[in-house]
Amino acid sequence: MGRREMSGRLSAEYQGLEVKVPSLFRCPISLDVMRSPVSLCTGVTYERASIQRWLDSGNTTCPATMLPLPSTDLVPNLTLRRLIALWASTAAPASPSSSSSSSPPAPSAVGPTPAAAAAELLRRVAAPGADPCPPLRKLAAFLNDDDVDEFDKNAFARAAGAAETVTSVLRRAEKEEGLEAAEAAVRVLATIAASDCIEEENKRRVAAALAADARSTAASLARVLRSGSALEARVDAARLVESLLRNAAARAAVAESEPLVAELVRLIGPADEKGGLDRGAVAAGLSCLAAIAATRRARAEMVRLGAVPAAVRVLAADAGCPAQALRVLEAAVGCAEGRAAICKSAETAVPAVVSRMMKGGMGGAEAAVSVLWAVCHRYRDRRAVAAAAGCEGGLARLLLLMQSGCSAAARQMASELLKIFKVNGKSCLGGYDSKTSHIMPF
Repeated sequence: MGRREMSGRLSAEYQGLEVKVPSLFRCPISLDVMRSPVSLCTGVTYERASIQRWLDSGNTTCPATMLPLPSTDLVPNLTLRRLIALWASTAAPASPSSSSSSSPPAPSAVGPTPAAAAAELLRRVAAPGADPCPPLRKLAAFLNDDDVDEFDKNAFARAAGAAETVTSVLRRAEKEEGLEAAEAAVRVLATIAASDCIEEENKRRVAAALAADARSTAASLARVLRSGSALEARVDAARLVESLLRNAAARAAVAESEPLVAELVRLIGPADEKGGLDRGAVAAGLSCLAAIAATRRARAEMVRLGAVPAAVRVLAADAGCPAQALRVLEAAVGCAEGRAAICKSAETAVPAVVSRMMKGGMGGAEAAVSVLWAVCHRYRDRRAVAAAAGCEGGLARLLLLMQSGCSAAARQMASELLKIFKVNGKSCLGGYDSKTSHIMPF
């Protein structure tokens, strides 16, 4: 549904109510009731589409005040938007167009109003024996349409029973012929869960619906991850897993689902025949694995399913999300299987950890030090020590970390690693052990 059609229906909806419309509810440019009010730095509020056209035309002033704009950022006026919605809900029944007009508004792909569209969508999705795919695809297209107002998207997400109805489609699509419906449901739910324009309250509705039967949800998402028709569908499923993991009660069910963990590991692996990694898939998969790794009982199983080489591959290829990959490895060294996997491929794993140590923020740096300390100092694996000593710039990174306000534990581990470098890494010490002459100014 395009914005022109929406604004046109809105104008018709409020015909005859011009005197009753509060002036603050009208856009200073179009004079229509605002659907997506946004404010400029001057404090004046406009309809988003109208002010965006003004700015896109090359104007650098506020239309109402004609003052120059030091910033063209548009800040949503949520308070005003709620007031307009409240006013519209009480004024609409008195609208002459709704009482005297003999012809209904022109139908559209998603319905005449957000409330009516949500009700129609849920009815069609929940209808016994009906194919839920067409209405789900329409809803997904609606939620992903940049021309659709954020208020309308949130109205769909907020509709009573919406998240539960779509989630039920995901869970009951157990047979092979139900995969298409499962993907369509995943697309709708993932859009709500990951979209920046969706309010947090509505995202929590999706998370609660998924967690209502966490084991069944995990099994359904694993199936989409395994057999999804495209990488996009698999990434969407991983985003829903991430949403599910935010629920403490559901986290155990996800961590204990071997098929789901296996598919998440596969998601961060090669995405094509050339072995390339997809950054979106890596980000979604690693975020889930890092959260699952917080469950101690799941660590050994993650290692057995190949999480260590997969995380090392991401670090070595610089495929993004170094902090999450390092946290996965940090959790892995907490079990014997994880340490063995890292030391087995120490020639590639240790240099990958050292090279990305300062690329994942303070959390990633401390996780990297924990990994190196575990395999090089605490358990003193010769392969890991040799690989660490041969890493170029490793000593400098440790010194930098110690001076950057890290935690006391990380500083202690880094200082103990320095001793290993001093004994085994003479080539790393040229810039620090050389006798430098300092010339004093006085």
